[in-house]
Amino acid sequence: MRRSELLRRATLLVALAAAALTGACTDMYLDRRDSVSFGAGDAPAANAVTHMVDPWPVVAGNRNIAFDGERMQAAAERYRTGKTTPLAGTGTSSVQYAPVVAPVSK
Repeated sequence: MRRSELLRRATLLVALAAAALTGACTDMYLDRRDSVSFGAGDAPAANAVTHMVDPWPVVAGNRNIAFDGERMQAAAERYRTGKTTPLAGTGTSSVQYAPVVAPVSK
């Protein structure tokens, strides 16, 4: 065989091997599904939600919410006049830690 024919056959063999190996790089067969998308096929759950009469819990209808009107009014007044106080820290420790400053080396 001539060198050009050997090169052509080797190129064809490499191309076929590459196509065969990269053909397995799909996740369609790993999920074992035959549907349009991965979210398709949940019709029973969709029907159950569609025919549900009242999806909210009973306590969601409670309109008698306990509140402190005077405290809310004072907070609204502070907010309106710009006299709000800064937020306190959310830590549980009473120890105040100073930030560590690394010395600057020259």
